[in-house]
Parts: sequence; structure tokens; C-alpha cells
Amino acid sequence: MDLDPRQYENIAINDDDIHSIILSYLIHNCYKESVESFIACTGMKQPANYMENMEKRKRIFHFALEGNALKAIELTDQMAQEILQNNKDLHFDLLSLHFVELICSRKCSEALEFAQTKLSPFGKEKKYMEKLEDLMALLAYKDPEKSPMFHLLSLEYRQQVADNLNRAILEHLNLPSYTAMERLIQQTTVVRQCLNQEAGKDGPTPFSLKDFLKS
Repeated sequence: MDLDPRQYENIAINDDDIHSIILSYLIHNCYKESVESFIACTGMKQPANYMENMEKRKRIFHFALEGNALKAIELTDQMAQEILQNNKDLHFDLLSLHFVELICSRKCSEALEFAQTKLSPFGKEKKYMEKLEDLMALLAYKDPEKSPMFHLLSLEYRQQVADNLNRAILEHLNLPSYTAMERLIQQTTVVRQCLNQEAGKDGPTPFSLKDFLKS
């Protein structure tokens, strides 16, 4: 939906708008119990299309976040094989998580074998070479956590991959892959930049946040 950035000034926010933003966040992050409690407290209608696969998404997300990437891949393929078949970058990152987990467990021989069988085929494409080199370099360090590639072992990296997997599943289910809050922040950032460029022109036209949430 293309909107005049000046329309975003003086946006009226009511309780329904706020409830929609909160519910979107809870559903996106698979907080099922919180979703049910929030709906009960606010009287909002339960969005059945979101709820159907929430428990599956939750399990997959937490397996990826905890470093059990192979289980996350297995459950994702059970849901729909095309999710990872159509997202090679994500598949590579999930396999990388398993490789890193083996490194952290000091199973270097097993990690090397896994790299040769599962990761090396990606080396045929140039865009994966640098990442592969970083992963293999971890084998050279007694304490990989102190290596220049330490970020690959971090919770932040697992969080990023788990988030990307969650978004890919939501896209497959034809559901929004970003929460209303994330989209609002993105739009606000763009609008602020545009407003700086539009300074001095005609005043803004009021715009309802409901229109944005439906976009």
C-alpha cells in the first residue's frame, strides 16, 4: 500500500490497534498460552488460521534456537519439504548450526565428516565459500569460542537463524512473516526519512493505524 509519508503524522491509536499489535507479536513468537490468555482478557476473536500450526512452529523454533538443527530440519520437512528446498541459504545456515554444535561438543572428527557430506556440496557456489571457510577454520582452534569466528557459536546467531526459519514457515503458510510492530517500526523509519525531505510542503492528511495494520 503506497502512502504519502505526511499521512503518518497525528496517527490516532486506540485500544483495538494496540491489542492487534500485541496479539501479532505473541502469535509470531508462538506464545500460545499468552495468546489464549490475551484473547480471553480482551475479548478479541481467535485467529484460527494463525493458531493451527503454532505448536509445530514453536517446536521447530526452539530446536533451532537450542542448536538441535537436524531436528528442526526434520520437523520442517515434515510440515513441507519445499520450505527448505526453496530456501537454500536457510538450509545451509541450519546445517551450519549443527556443524557448530559438533565443534562445541569437541566432536571434531564427526564435524569434519558432516562438513564433507552435508556442507561441501554448497561449495560449488561462490557465495557459500567464505562462510564455509569460516566454519572449517573453527576446527583449528582448541577454544573456538576465542576464535575470530566466535560469532558463529553465539546465541545471537542461533536466534537469527531460528527467526529466519520461523519467517520462512509463516510465508509458506501465507501468513505475515513480520509482526505488526516490526512493520510499524520499518515504516516509521522510512516515513521519518521522507518527512525530512518533504519539509515545507502541504500539511499531512490524518491516517488511521487500522489501515496500516490491515496492509
